[in-house]
Order: sequence, then C-alpha cells, then structure tokens
Amino acid sequence: MKRSEINRALREMEEFCRRERCYLPPFCSFTPEEWREKGHEYDEVRDCALGWDITDYGLGDFERVGFSLITIRNGCREKSAEYPKVYAEKLLYLRQGQYSPNHFHWVKTEDIINRGGGNVLIRVYNALPDEEIDRESDVTVRCDGRRFTVPAGTQIRLRPGESISIPRRLYHDFTVEEGTGAVLLGEVSECNDDKRDNRFNPPVGRFPAIEEDEPPYRLLCGEYPKAE
Repeated sequence: MKRSEINRALREMEEFCRRERCYLPPFCSFTPEEWREKGHEYDEVRDCALGWDITDYGLGDFERVGFSLITIRNGCREKSAEYPKVYAEKLLYLRQGQYSPNHFHWVKTEDIINRGGGNVLIRVYNALPDEEIDRESDVTVRCDGRRFTVPAGTQIRLRPGESISIPRRLYHDFTVEEGTGAVLLGEVSECNDDKRDNRFNPPVGRFPAIEEDEPPYRLLCGEYPKAE
C-alpha cells in the first residue's frame, strides 16, 4: 500500500469524524516530528497500539478491500499489571465500495455500532469445530436488546444508531449498503489484539506492506519511535 494512499485515507477519516462531530483524542493529531519528541509519558499509546490503523489486508487494492480504524483505548494482556484495562474502543471508517474480509476472534467479544453516515451490512456465519465456515446452521443475532435468528450468510443492516453484538468465533464481514454513503462505526470490546486474535477465512494479512512514495502525514499504531 502506498504511503500516499494511507495519507489520503487518514485525512478522509479525519474529515468524516469532523463532519459527524466525533472528536478524537490528542494523540491522533501528533505529527511524525512530534512523535520523535514524545517521552515515556506516552508509552501506553505505544504499548497498547492506540491510534491510526489503515489496512488493505495485504491485498494491494484499498479501494475495494480495506478499512480505516482508530484505536482510542485498549488494554494489553501481555502487560496487564501495567495496563489493566479489560476493554477497548475503536472507530472504524468504511467507504462505499470497500469490503472488510470475513473473520472471527478467538478471544474478543465486541459490539459494532453505526455512529453515522450510511448503512453498514454485516454478514454472519457460525464457525464449525474445525474453525471453517458453517454455511448451513442458522445464526442467533443480538441487536440493541433484540435476539433473533437468521439463515447462515445473512447480512444484518445497521442504520445510524443501531448495533450488533459479535461473540467469539462468529464469522463476520463488512460492506456499505449501496447508495447510502460512507459509514463511521464504533467498536466496544474486550481487549484488542490484532496481531493474534483474527481468524480470516480465506486467509489474508492484517497490516499493509507500505511503499514510501511520500512522507507520512500521521504515524500508524505500529510505527511509533521508542521513547529515549
């Protein structure tokens, strides 16, 4: 993924958040130059992977397969004595025409909330004991206090303000309903670990390989320099 694509995606999500009056924490606006001056007071941002996360899932087609995310708060299971939070919160931005691939989490339970913009469609499948996709059995869904059952592979529509609860081992993917426009999502979950807690089916990468065709506008959550 080209750095210029990442920079455009960052600016686009920033602007969409402003439009929706969704205000971001200060560390989201630090420049790369400012990050070089930040000391150990910001170790929580570094260690818990807070901040920007732009991905094309290693497929090199961000316009069609990609997601823009910000981790606002998170714990760290490997350093739980230092960072005892057992919860995480994210913002997710999906353009119309983009797709976020099918996956489940072994550890994390999460709620996905439509915070504004268009309608998001979340397809759901159960997982088989061998972790393959169960394309036959009905799926029990919980949305905003309502429990109901849908056939495997059903896309659940979330309009602004609506949400869905995603338990462990429930396969799900994301698209925007055609004609409704880009969408800003919220995620409230247990601690987030994107390096070890995503089971994609079919397999894809989680983070992009970056081609440096221009300087970074913001650093991604895996790019912070170590404190002196």
